[in-house]
Amino acid sequence: MDRFHWLRHRCRQQLTGDSERGCYASPDGLPSKTSPQRVCGRRRTVLARHGPHRHEYEDVSKKYKGNAIRTTKYSLLTFIPMNLFQQFHRAANLYFLFLALLNWVPVVEAFEKEITMIPLLVVLLVIAVKDAIEDYRRYLFDKKVNNNMVRVFCGKQNAYIDRCWKDVRVGDFVRLSCNEIIPADLLLLYSSDPRGVCYIETANLDGETNLKLRQVVSDLSLQGADFTPESFHSRIECENPNNDLSRFKGYIEHSGEVRVGLHSGNLLLRSCTIRNTETVVGIVVYAGHETKAMMNNSGPRYKRSQLEKRLNTDVVWCVVLLLVMCLTAAVGHGLWLKSFKDSVFQVIGETSPALAGFYVFWTMIIVLQVLIPISLYVSIEIVKLGQIYFIHNDLDFYNEQLDSRIQCRALNITEDLGQIQYLFSDKTGTLTENKMVFRRCSIFGVDYPHADNARRLEVYEAEQNEATGRTVTLKSACSRKSLSCRSLSCNRSSVSLHTLTGESLEEEEQLSNHAATRTGAFCSRMAKDVVPDPELVRKLNCLCSSALSVRGSSAESLSSLELTYITDFFLALAICNSVVVSSPTQPRHMVPEARAPLRSLEEIKLMFQRLNFYSFSPPQIKGSPRSFTSKLFPRGKTGSFTFNTPPRSGVDPALESDQEACKLKSKVDLPDRGDGGGSAASRSLEELENFREAKGDGDNQNLEGLGADAESKEDSDDELLYEAESPDEAALVHAARAYRCTLRGRSAESLLVDLPGIGSLVVQLLHILPFDSNRKRMSVVVRHPLTGQVVVYTKGADSVIMDLAETQEGSERAQEIYSRIREETQKHLDGYAREGLRTLCIAKKVLEEEEYEVWLKRQLLAESSIENQEELLLDSAQRLETNLTLLGCTGIVDRLQEEVPETIEALQDAGIKVWVLTGDKQETAINVANACKLLRSSDRLLTANCGSKDAFAALLGELLMEVQREEEREDGASSYVLVIDGRTLEWALQEELKGGFLELSRKCKAVICCRSTPLQKSKVVQLIRDKLGVMTLAVGDGANDVSMIQVADVGIGISGQEGMQAVMSSDFAISRFKHLKKLLLVHGHWCYHRLANMILYFFYKNVMYVNLLFWYQFFCGFSGSVMINSWVLILFNLVFTSVPPLVYGILDRDTPADTLMKLPELYEAARTTKVYIPSTFWITILDAFYQSLVCFFVPYFALAGSDAGTLSFGSPVNTSALFVILLHQVIESNTLTWIHVLVLVLSAALYFGFVQLYSAFCVVCSHPTNLFGVETLLITQPLFYIICALTTVTALLPRILFRALFNTLHPSSALRSAQREEAAAERYRRRMQRWNLKHSGPSGLQVCADNAGLEPSEDEVVS
Repeated sequence: MDRFHWLRHRCRQQLTGDSERGCYASPDGLPSKTSPQRVCGRRRTVLARHGPHRHEYEDVSKKYKGNAIRTTKYSLLTFIPMNLFQQFHRAANLYFLFLALLNWVPVVEAFEKEITMIPLLVVLLVIAVKDAIEDYRRYLFDKKVNNNMVRVFCGKQNAYIDRCWKDVRVGDFVRLSCNEIIPADLLLLYSSDPRGVCYIETANLDGETNLKLRQVVSDLSLQGADFTPESFHSRIECENPNNDLSRFKGYIEHSGEVRVGLHSGNLLLRSCTIRNTETVVGIVVYAGHETKAMMNNSGPRYKRSQLEKRLNTDVVWCVVLLLVMCLTAAVGHGLWLKSFKDSVFQVIGETSPALAGFYVFWTMIIVLQVLIPISLYVSIEIVKLGQIYFIHNDLDFYNEQLDSRIQCRALNITEDLGQIQYLFSDKTGTLTENKMVFRRCSIFGVDYPHADNARRLEVYEAEQNEATGRTVTLKSACSRKSLSCRSLSCNRSSVSLHTLTGESLEEEEQLSNHAATRTGAFCSRMAKDVVPDPELVRKLNCLCSSALSVRGSSAESLSSLELTYITDFFLALAICNSVVVSSPTQPRHMVPEARAPLRSLEEIKLMFQRLNFYSFSPPQIKGSPRSFTSKLFPRGKTGSFTFNTPPRSGVDPALESDQEACKLKSKVDLPDRGDGGGSAASRSLEELENFREAKGDGDNQNLEGLGADAESKEDSDDELLYEAESPDEAALVHAARAYRCTLRGRSAESLLVDLPGIGSLVVQLLHILPFDSNRKRMSVVVRHPLTGQVVVYTKGADSVIMDLAETQEGSERAQEIYSRIREETQKHLDGYAREGLRTLCIAKKVLEEEEYEVWLKRQLLAESSIENQEELLLDSAQRLETNLTLLGCTGIVDRLQEEVPETIEALQDAGIKVWVLTGDKQETAINVANACKLLRSSDRLLTANCGSKDAFAALLGELLMEVQREEEREDGASSYVLVIDGRTLEWALQEELKGGFLELSRKCKAVICCRSTPLQKSKVVQLIRDKLGVMTLAVGDGANDVSMIQVADVGIGISGQEGMQAVMSSDFAISRFKHLKKLLLVHGHWCYHRLANMILYFFYKNVMYVNLLFWYQFFCGFSGSVMINSWVLILFNLVFTSVPPLVYGILDRDTPADTLMKLPELYEAARTTKVYIPSTFWITILDAFYQSLVCFFVPYFALAGSDAGTLSFGSPVNTSALFVILLHQVIESNTLTWIHVLVLVLSAALYFGFVQLYSAFCVVCSHPTNLFGVETLLITQPLFYIICALTTVTALLPRILFRALFNTLHPSSALRSAQREEAAAERYRRRMQRWNLKHSGPSGLQVCADNAGLEPSEDEVVS
């Protein structure tokens, strides 16, 4: 350990003193010691507030923000001006303001000045009250957060004192205890854990409840009980604040000018919670609104729906219509004045007809202001809130297991859910459960099928099916007409994708009632209870059994090379991860002390020397001063020996022969050790047996390997809980544990691992190279506890690892053996993929000390860089992960979510093309496509796996020609599914091949993109959306799906096993894929129909009412006069007819939910025959013109020749218009509930009540237009009611006839469904009657349709 620290110290010194090329020099030029370059504006310097830099601190930190947060928009003084300023940014409010100001101009005044202010004041007041309530709630929350208390170091008192969060500043030292919330972004300087680690829970940030490991800044000599802030003399340089939660770049410069790189593992983020650590101390680097949590605190997502874009176009047409009406009135008024030779009335001042017409133009703008449906935008927002309320409270979207419901994060695109044409879906976690369970593995080219484990999963499946009362099967047939060059077949021993399932309710209750009331993430019973493969157990027994002997002819002997592979394989599974180990009775941050090994160190030394354990690894450098095990394990003389491996059933004979050929001749790829052969091996093994015999009965029990040793630890092992960041990691750790390679503890610099037959060993953890989507792999660099060598263990996608493990140095025989291992492993990988298993490859690499030192320099340089850190770290990792030795592969099963096949089938029947974009292998993706009915036996499979761009271009032409020929031959009846891999997809997205790829994909029913990266996913969605002009929806559950979700028109996140990144970037969040069916087919259909019909109704209502005023201008010289009371005119749209459209837009249902779910094709029919298109808009406008003509001229001719005044004429016109508008909605409504009736009645009652009270009591309110008692007199005259009734019937009769004719020729889906059910029931009744007549007898049972126990089958109903 001391030598390792010495090595790191030397590297730090070299990093700071060997070059003068600046902070960000390439690896051959290292940072300067005296004059580091500073890039202004791209980084920040953090100094301790109380320390030797306190004077410089004031100058540096004065520009940094404090920790107080303020999410409110207003204060008491700024509320009125700021709220008004923000509201007048809206076009609607500016429009109202313009009309109000225009009405104050005397020459164009149309109404009393106060009246035109009413719409504006109402809108401003309502929005201001809403904003004030929301802002006050934010104020209360801010006050509560800012006044939270935390302990901060005070330099004057030289102690930690309680201080409010709002008083914390950058550079303060903050002391936190367990379960405290972090007040700002802190750089971790001290932890009470002696290993310098602490754990945080990030549920408040990303929803993940599994703990995250954070560690103290490396090489910081402040760990200890006597830590005081005065001892901190370092300077921190880090990047400027940003919202990337997973990134933190910078370095800390100590007094000796030694720089230590900083990373996200050193940062404690605001809003997270300290867990299982007594005390931590950190220095504030970001505070308040500069913290990452606050910079990610964005509100709901806002998008513009396609319906709103169409609406804006029609509003422009309304503006054109308004200008035409106003111009007509202006010209008409000018001509009317010009027609008088002598003025018939007294006019003050001379006004030319042209100027008078100009004035009338603006007067008519005020009079006809309602034609522009500005209030429609407010109504749409209210309706969408109502729609979201019902979606949010739909019980079908509730997930009882997760206690979660659907989240509507985008408030204004609900109607787009009803117009989806393309759906892009991730696979893992979206179509599948993302609950991984180890299924089988391959090591050293030998497949271990784990048949007992498969039967265990089948038992779980049967139990779950019995509990849920349903059965699921996996049918994985492939098309006979497949154009793929490879035929697909499913292994009979493959486990069903439906095998994996969650625990039953009883199990969950038992877990929840556990003494600790805590379980690890992804620690389901199914994941933990892995049944080992007997053959693999037998081979592992050789590690702890005395069965190893020099009898070369023994059938039970084992190749030491194969044993090396097996041990390394399970050791990699146990340590190549970021799993947090915990137990109900033990804090998570503690690493248990290593118990006494089952064998002595001498035994272990002898065993590994005699077995020549690292045959393929480079020999350890003798005399290396940096090898901390060189003294512990002095290299002795080693001979060569041979063991026989019994033949395995089911193993390729070629591989078997190769294995027998290399039955561990240790001479493979090893220097001549210059010692005797078999005799030395015999002596060594005899010595090892003597050691075991000296140990007594305790070690004799190890003859069973995983037997007594396993039993002795069973109780303690069951107490271990693994908290993983991904289900894959948890599954692999549980698999290793099943073979007693158990991960028992973790700290920042070491791991505690139990090895079978050896016991607990501390593995020194040197580096972790985390997984990223570019490398598609993860690596750990450790110092092997038994050999002392620096070893890199890597796990990742097979497409990457197989390429990195292509070559192997050594003798010709060693290369031949390794090639055979690769070939067999590739066969097993293909077989696993055909079974639908997720595959991972495991590899290793042994580094020499000099090679490790060279790499370490580059790694430390990359870690201490602020700029280009990602590129440098990627380059460093890629340099390390080369020339790997392939150990084996794993197959993990991930079951489909429930009802996924039914959902995809329904979506395809609804005319939605489903694409699956996944990073999995092609075989796995095809198997899942078969399971979820995306690919059926009748479909033709088109496969595009090309090695070059030219090859893909040629293949693309061939596929297009083949598809066209088939379409011509079969009249387009064939359906195709295209499967394309990531490399080919990259070429397909290039400009010259993009058109052909689009054309081919359009002809396919579905497309499956395999091995695709997150960037490729987003590019595919963008290509389809932009080039085809279709409505797209993307659904995913992980961070790799975020870009795809954000690019699509509608993004849906699934709150699954991979955190909340997808949910936070989505427009809607659901918990299961099956919820898409109802969300699109029912709610999407309803939302679009409701909103489209409401918009058309608004246009109709406004145009119809405004035209009444326009027709009157022909009888008043186009003077801008009105025949309706000005108060009634303003309140007509604002109050009397405003609520019914809202109810209509929220509650109307054109088709019942059950019918929409049963008949998905209704979704496509509704999308193709859109409700809101230009033709329906203009038909609605023409209908409004007709009804306005009827409402105006029927009263006009009825009262012609009478002495009725202006108001007496206008009152029946206005009343008739009210009845026509309200009843028009009744005709258009598909649903009529008591709520609809109540709102309609109240609207009419409110109109009559206001008119009568206003006419009776307000004598001079708007004299002379409102004559006293006119309205009261009119309602006592029968003629008034006759006119209103005749007008209403005449106006609505064409609409009623049109609806009756349309419904007769094109009956609604609900009516068709009811007719089918009625006809089926009638046929069933007749069949039962015939059966009764045929089988009637004295003791015969009368069977009839009324018998409650007999119901028609679904097939009979459908027929």
